[in-house]
Amino acid sequence: MAGDQPHVPVLQGPALDALRIRADGIYVDGTYGRGGHSTAMLARLGKDGRLVVIDRDPRAIADAQERFAGDERVTIQRANFADIGAIADELGLTGRVDGFLLDIGVSSPQLDDPERGFSFQHDGPLDMRMDPEAGESVADWLARAEEEEIARVIREYGEERFARRIARAIVHRRAEGRAVTRTAELAALVSDAVPGGPSKIHPATRTFQALRIHINDELGALDRVLADGINLLAPAGRFVVISFHSLEDRRVKRAFVRASRPPPASRRLPSVETFVPSLRLIDGLIRADDDETGSNPRARSARMRVAEKAAGEAP
Repeated sequence: MAGDQPHVPVLQGPALDALRIRADGIYVDGTYGRGGHSTAMLARLGKDGRLVVIDRDPRAIADAQERFAGDERVTIQRANFADIGAIADELGLTGRVDGFLLDIGVSSPQLDDPERGFSFQHDGPLDMRMDPEAGESVADWLARAEEEEIARVIREYGEERFARRIARAIVHRRAEGRAVTRTAELAALVSDAVPGGPSKIHPATRTFQALRIHINDELGALDRVLADGINLLAPAGRFVVISFHSLEDRRVKRAFVRASRPPPASRRLPSVETFVPSLRLIDGLIRADDDETGSNPRARSARMRVAEKAAGEAP
């Protein structure tokens, strides 16, 4: 399994540099995927270091178990990273972690497997679940959701101008007894519903993104891990987040800013005597360089933000 599919981790070098890995440190990779970042992190750890890898995809967990079999430095957890608070408490890691990495979104192996239904590049069942053993598939949701709800999801999570047209087409097809169950069917339906000429991106790109985000509650999970992940860190521990679209990046930026800067003063709210930051911002937005984007097209949309756990109260 570990060698089934080549996987190129995005922003691996900058992420490892941002984590400042110590040989005896404790680190958490909250999005194992196929282990590119985890393997590189482990290579920098000594015999007293510790690495916790988390993923909710059973195939990713199977890969981790094979890859790190017998390595006592590695702890493998099949879980949603949104549950990091409970995971940290269970493992006794709250307030002890020196670096926490999240590489958010769908992994390359998930995209490349038609049976997972994440991509319209190859026909497959319209599933898109990060954990195919839990929850309902996109096909099941589209078979029951109201037109207004479908349009809202596509508009909010895909930032799609023609969300209403697409939702109407889905519901109309369903009413004819032809529910959308395949990725190719959905891609063709969206292409027919969206007006306009040739574009740099496929007309279904935003719709697929929106449905994937919704069915996996990705933004809700991100909000939870951003809030609870701070407590995971030891003083001066680093929180590194790689995202791939503006909906995610805005949430990361706002969460880091809220934890590092006092709220703006308002005449309508009582003044706060002291603000104790829990994070310190490190650098700004980090993007892949030309060399990486040239060799790995997925890196073009990658955005990385870094924050550090504050050592104590503000002076």
